Amino acid sequence: MWVIKMNIEERIIEVIDKIRPFLVSDGGNVEFVKYEDNIAYIKLMGHCSHCPMMDITLKEGIEVAITNEIPEVKEVRNVTE
Repeated sequence: MWVIKMNIEERIIEVIDKIRPFLVSDGGNVEFVKYEDNIAYIKLMGHCSHCPMMDITLKEGIEVAITNEIPEVKEVRNVTE
């Protein structure tokens, strides 16, 4: 189980690395925190952390990108601290 979990975490990080340039271009960033119980936890940073469009970026951008490539991930949540 641990090997599979690490593989999923590596895959999540790969997807995040693909979308990171789009966030950086708007003054934001995203960091992988952990994967647990089919949920990916991330932290939105920079302008993304307080943007009024944060929920749309999280759910319709980051979550869709991750769940499309990694069906084991059922949800993505932002960790605020």
